[in-house]
Amino acid sequence: MNLNNLNFEKTGGLIPVIVQDASTNIVLMQAWMNKEALTQTLDSGKLTFFSRSKNRLWTKGESSGNFLYLKDLLADCDNDCILAKAEPAGPVCHTGKDTCFGENNLPAKYQQTVATGETGNPAFLEELEQLLKSRQAADPSKSYTARLFEAGPKRIAKKLGEEAVELALEAESGDPQRFIEEAADLIYHLNVLLIARDTGWEAVIGELQDRYHPGR
Repeated sequence: MNLNNLNFEKTGGLIPVIVQDASTNIVLMQAWMNKEALTQTLDSGKLTFFSRSKNRLWTKGESSGNFLYLKDLLADCDNDCILAKAEPAGPVCHTGKDTCFGENNLPAKYQQTVATGETGNPAFLEELEQLLKSRQAADPSKSYTARLFEAGPKRIAKKLGEEAVELALEAESGDPQRFIEEAADLIYHLNVLLIARDTGWEAVIGELQDRYHPGR
C-alpha cells in the first residue's frame, strides 16, 4: 500500500478502517484513522485510531490490554478506506465479545453451534486454536495461556505430560465427569504445544487421514 495515495481529505482528514482477524478473516471492528494515527500504528505495531468523540488518538487496548497487533494494511481501489489485518490479544468489542459485529460474523460452521447452544461440535477445536493463537500476544500477567507461551515449548511439553498422567489416573477411578475434564485439559495443553511448535490441528488431522485405511 502506497501511503501517499491515501485520500484522507474525502472525509475531513480521516479515513475509515475495517479491522479483520489475520488468522480467521473474521471482521472485528470499524474505526477511523488520521495521518498521525496511521503513523503511530506503523511505528508501534499496535492499531491506533482517532476517536471522534474524544477528539484524540487512542490505541485499541490501551486500558484493557486487548491490543490489536498489526499484521498487514491494504487500501481499497479508491484509496479512501483501509483494511487492517491484525492479531487480537483478547476480546475486541467493549461488550466483551470477540467482534463488534455479533455472532453472525462467525464462519458458517460455527453459527449453528452459537445459535443453538450446541456443544460437542468437533469444529470447535479450530475455533479454540485461533483463540489460543491470539493469546500469544496477550499480557502473561493476565492470561494463563500467554504465560505458557512465554515459558516456551519445553515447559508446555512438561505440563502436557503432567496432564497425561492425570488423565491416565482418572481413567482408573471410575468418575466419568472427572475423566472428561482431564481429557479436556490434555487437549487444551496439546493445542498450546502445537501452536508453540508452529503447527496445528490441520497437520495432525492430515497425518491421521494419511494413516487411515478402511478395512485394515
